[in-house]
Amino acid sequence: MTTPAPVIKYAISYKLNGERRFEFALLQSPSAEEALAALQKMHGSDDDVISDVKVSKAL
Repeated sequence: MTTPAPVIKYAISYKLNGERRFEFALLQSPSAEEALAALQKMHGSDDDVISDVKVSKAL
């Protein structure tokens, strides 16, 4: 039986349509792919362009 990875609060810096933005999210790992999926879920619009995703541990 495997235990799930712990969920940790991360700070995500990214660009939304060229504008620099910051968000916090609860993720299992600091991967850009998981952060991008969380951001797409937050913004929900297919018209928005999310780029330059960087993840760091929140203080």
